[in-house]
Amino acid sequence: MLGAGEQRSEVARLLNQITQEYEAAQRGLSGLNQGTAQHEFITARMEHMSELHSQLGEIVGADAATAMVAQTLDQSPL
Repeated sequence: MLGAGEQRSEVARLLNQITQEYEAAQRGLSGLNQGTAQHEFITARMEHMSELHSQLGEIVGADAATAMVAQTLDQSPL
């Protein structure tokens, strides 16, 4: 079991990774690749975001994880 400080650090790490995956997927929408390659790239980013969200939910609970991700992505510059 993680201590309080370790949990905060893990939550921050997961939120950062989710943000990076989201931004990569957004950039993929406007990238030079088109068709299947672009779709596969974006799908992979979204699937990884889902895995990270699940990990976050194990730490803070499903509802809190969803709220945290929504708030984090709302603050994303993209």
